[in-house]
Amino acid sequence: MAIGFWAAAGYPSLLKPRSRLRTAFEYGLAFGALKSLQVLPLSAAERLARCYARLLDRLAPRLRRVALRNLALAMPEKTTTEHRRIADGVFRSIARVILALARFPSISRANVSKWIRYEGYEHFEQALARGRGVLFATAHLGNWELSAYAHALLSAPMHVLVRPLDNRRIDRLIARLRGLSGNHLIGKKDSARAILKALAANQAVGILIDQNASLEEGVFVDFFGVPACAGTAFARLAARSGAAVIPGFALWSEAERRYILRFYPPLEITGNAEDDTRRLHRQLEAVIREYPDQWLWIHRRWNTRPPGEPPLY
Repeated sequence: MAIGFWAAAGYPSLLKPRSRLRTAFEYGLAFGALKSLQVLPLSAAERLARCYARLLDRLAPRLRRVALRNLALAMPEKTTTEHRRIADGVFRSIARVILALARFPSISRANVSKWIRYEGYEHFEQALARGRGVLFATAHLGNWELSAYAHALLSAPMHVLVRPLDNRRIDRLIARLRGLSGNHLIGKKDSARAILKALAANQAVGILIDQNASLEEGVFVDFFGVPACAGTAFARLAARSGAAVIPGFALWSEAERRYILRFYPPLEITGNAEDDTRRLHRQLEAVIREYPDQWLWIHRRWNTRPPGEPPLY
């Protein structure tokens, strides 16, 4: 199941370069897990998805260790018990992401409202009226897979920047699922040209902005009080295109038992890539603080350190 989750999350495989046998084995695990969640009644699939997430937690203990380390860095005011509760919530959130991804073939315009609803849609409508495209600044928060998929059904297909997976068979499997609602996937190779073309046509593009960046690609921003290296490509694309920048996240509502696809007011883009990147991450941090158990704390977000600083992991 670990392989299936990393595919769903858009991360490269954690495993070393593999033989054909290993590629087939990984694919079999991912396909079997997703298929099992497709064919079962929804209530049973929900329970099974939680089992898969718990299995991931047990079989890959490094993920929880990273989450607890991140929480200690980012939220030192909370107790160890609170950190553990948030980490538990992260794996429950992972279960919901996996389940939704598996059920994409059965989610349509007729029933998508049972899974998700909009809030703040007027921000998107106003942004489109400007005629210069929309950049969704999103993150591994809530259900990033369902947000793009549902937006295509509820509004119009959009473009989504994705990182190709090391296991090409899993990559094709996930790409097929992501594309069922009509969305267009943009690979990282030569992505700037494709993104600018979509924005020039007044279309929407979704980009995950919350991952660790290398020194060559990013700048250090204050993120939960800890310097984090954040890529500046998003801010540069926004400035170059003149597109509206809307933070948007599919956030789980326990009261409604479905997601709320929340669009926040557009962020000002000044053209100063460093300042704009900092502003984006201030907004992201504020939303994560509101929904801490829905962010993917298992990612080594603070892996790149300022020159001379020791590693944090």
